Amino acid sequence: MTETSGDRQGPIKVMVVDDHPMWRDAVARDLAESGFEVVATAGDGDQAVRRAKAAAPDVLVLDLNLPAKPGVQVCKEVVAANPALRVLVLSASGEHADVLEAVKSGATGYLLKSASTGELQDAVRRTAVGDPVFTPGLAGLVLGEYRRLASEPAPAAGTDEPKAPRLTDRETEVLRLVAKGLSYKQIAERLVISHRTVQNHVQNTLGKLQLHNRVELVRYAIERGLDDE
Repeated sequence: MTETSGDRQGPIKVMVVDDHPMWRDAVARDLAESGFEVVATAGDGDQAVRRAKAAAPDVLVLDLNLPAKPGVQVCKEVVAANPALRVLVLSASGEHADVLEAVKSGATGYLLKSASTGELQDAVRRTAVGDPVFTPGLAGLVLGEYRRLASEPAPAAGTDEPKAPRLTDRETEVLRLVAKGLSYKQIAERLVISHRTVQNHVQNTLGKLQLHNRVELVRYAIERGLDDE
């Protein structure tokens, strides 16, 4: 069965980055045999940035501990170059500092290398459609950090700061559920709309708020208390 990303035609394109050849090859082989299209692999940070730009994967499966350039820097650069690219960190480290740094660098999800092949496959599928995916226990850590950041005083606003963009009632409703940590599928079921419609609302909201990804969107919503409503 070929894995597809939401309503997009064709298989999900994946790139695997890890400095251990045997591990990298094994992950790439498992994903390819599961129906994903592995468009590139890389063994160091510089190589990863170059090849990601050339191969344009949908999902970058990224180790953090890389020679030449650390994984978090790779994440920043590839997401800056292509905001549509989703990054799934696959790391041996479950240290809270590593998880938070990866998410702040633009990663959509964070999975430990102790995950099973099935868990990795599911994580890649969900990451491809923008769902945040975390090894159990880490999602609460990330949400807690954004609550902490949101509670800090905001910098003084300039007098010429533009008014906040106006969201529709439905966009606000979707944003509230995103802030509560629901996946796109769960939001679609809750609101009795299609998965594609949820994606469209999120993309429209990102555009209006001039945000780049779901992580920034969650922080925006928490800052405004939408997760408590």
